[in-house]
Amino acid sequence: METFSKLRADFPILDQEVNGEPLVYLDNAATAQRPTPVLKQLMHFYQTDNANVHRGVHTLAERATADYEAARRTVQAFINAAKPEEVVFTKGCTDALNLVAATYGEANIEAGDEIVISIAEHHSNLIPWQQLAKKKGATLKYIGLTDEGELDMAQARELITDKTKLVAIAHATNVLGTVNPIKELAELAHAHGAVLVADGAQAVPHMPVDVQDLDADFYAFSGHKLMAPTGIGVLYGKAALLEAMPPYQYGGEMIGEVHRQESTWAPIPYKFEAGTQNIAGAVGLAAAIDYLNQLGMEQVAAHEQKLVDRLLPQLAQIPEVTVYGPHDPAKHTGVVAFNLGHLHPHDLATALDMEGIAVRAGHHCAQPLMEELGVPATARASFYIYNSLADVDRLVAAIKKAKEFFRIGTGETK
Repeated sequence: METFSKLRADFPILDQEVNGEPLVYLDNAATAQRPTPVLKQLMHFYQTDNANVHRGVHTLAERATADYEAARRTVQAFINAAKPEEVVFTKGCTDALNLVAATYGEANIEAGDEIVISIAEHHSNLIPWQQLAKKKGATLKYIGLTDEGELDMAQARELITDKTKLVAIAHATNVLGTVNPIKELAELAHAHGAVLVADGAQAVPHMPVDVQDLDADFYAFSGHKLMAPTGIGVLYGKAALLEAMPPYQYGGEMIGEVHRQESTWAPIPYKFEAGTQNIAGAVGLAAAIDYLNQLGMEQVAAHEQKLVDRLLPQLAQIPEVTVYGPHDPAKHTGVVAFNLGHLHPHDLATALDMEGIAVRAGHHCAQPLMEELGVPATARASFYIYNSLADVDRLVAAIKKAKEFFRIGTGETK
C-alpha cells in the first residue's frame, strides 16, 4: 500500500480542486488518468520520431516503425499472446469487438445458429452480436445471474449447446464488479465447437491476464482504461482464426498487391490495420504497460482489493444504500455500483461532485442489465492504482452527507 500511496504525484490531473475540494477521481471504469511517464513518452515520440510506419526508408520512418512494432511486442508479453502477429491494434475495445463480428461472425454465423452472451454485457459486447444475429437469422441467448450477481454457470451449461457457434462474455463486468470464469467458459464453448470472445476492458488494467491460459479465441481491450491515450485498443486473436478471417476495412497498409481487378492482403496482423494507425497511441499504450509492469499486476489487483475491502462493509452499514453485485469483497473488482434510497443516481453524483468526488451515474451502457436489476440507473464508483483508503472514506462520508441533505430514510424529501 505504501508504494501505491506515492503514485498520486505521478498524475498531474489529480493535483487540483473541484468545487473547492481536493479531487477524488472514481470514474476509472470509464477512463483512467495518465501518469507523467506516459505523457513524456508521447511528447518524446512527437518531438523526435513522428512519421508514418512501414512505408518509408528514411530515419524517422524507421524509428517510428520500430516504436510501433515494439509496442506490439510489449502488448504480446503483457497478455502472454503466443506471437506478436496475434496482436491487432484497433481504435478501442468496441472497435475490436465489432471487428470480430464483422469478419469472423459474418463468415461463420448462419441461420439457425446460436450466439450466447450474458445479461450483464456492456453494449459493446451486446449490440454487435444482436445485430449479427438479426442479419443472419441466428438466435441470441442470454445467460442470467445468480442472486449474488455472478454469472449463472448452471444456466450457461444449459444454453451453450452444439447449436452455439459463438460465446461472448466480459472477463470483468463494468457494473457489478464480478470476474467471470473465462477459462471455464472457453472450455465449455470449445466442447461444443464454438469460439469464445472475451471483453477484457475491465480486466486487463486491473489484474494479470494470460490469454493462452484462458484459452480465449478472441480477447479485446481498450488502452484508455489502463492509462494509455484514447483511440487505441487491442484485439488478440488466435493466429489460425485471424489468418482465416477476411479483412475488416480496405485501403493502404493492409494490402499485399493491388491490380486493376484483384487485390491480395497483407499477412496478419496488418491485414486488419488499414490506413494510418494511431501510432502515438500504441507508443503510449506500451508506456502505460511499462508503468503497470513496474508495479506488478498481482500488486495492482491486491491494492484494489484493499480498497473494496474497506468500502463494501461501510456501505453495508448505511441501510438506504443498495449495492449491486457481490457483497463479498473477495468476489468484487474495484467497480462498485450502488443507489441511495429513492434518490436519482444523477442527483447523487451531482452531490458527490460538490464534494470533489467524481463518480459515474446512468445505465453504464448496460441497459438490459438495468432492466434485470429493476432500476433505471445506478451510481458507480470505480477505483484504480492512484486511489487510496482516504478516497474510500471520503466517498462514504459524502454519501452520508447526501443522505442527510436529501433526508433519505426520514420519509421526507429535501
